[in-house]
Amino acid sequence: MSDEQVRRVLGLLYQEDTLRVLSALVLSGDPAASGLGGDAARRALDRLERGGLVEAEEKGWRVRRERFRELLHATAEPSAAAESAEDRVLRNFLVDGRLRAIPSRREKRLVLLDYIARVFEPGVRYPEKDVNVALRAFHDDHAALRRYLVDEGLLSREAGVYWRSGGSIEV
Repeated sequence: MSDEQVRRVLGLLYQEDTLRVLSALVLSGDPAASGLGGDAARRALDRLERGGLVEAEEKGWRVRRERFRELLHATAEPSAAAESAEDRVLRNFLVDGRLRAIPSRREKRLVLLDYIARVFEPGVRYPEKDVNVALRAFHDDHAALRRYLVDEGLLSREAGVYWRSGGSIEV
């Protein structure tokens, strides 16, 4: 279902005449209970039918409640299967931007370390104190994070000065 179809249905529900006719069909099964004249009710029914909310039957009109389910499915968030493995790791270990724990599995730790390394600009040199402040924002054990970043080649150090030497770059 396209965004245009979703907008069309929402527009139908916003219009007073179509909303009244749809409500009358739901509550009494009779579009005449909407209080609109015959021609106005018929035009509203035609628009509702084109929007897929009602359909003509031998005995009259039927509300297509399944249309709302179709709309829900069309606008639903992508499934967790569509979420990348990296996003899942970040979602599981970061709460409000802070690490709940440093993962023991290297693959997961590398995802988080790469994310954290993006705080440091490539080509900029940082004193250890500044590195500690930046890492403390992620986890209280900033020394362990710093050590992991250096060991994995994401940060390099020399004489108490650090710089970013690896990891992904956002373009």
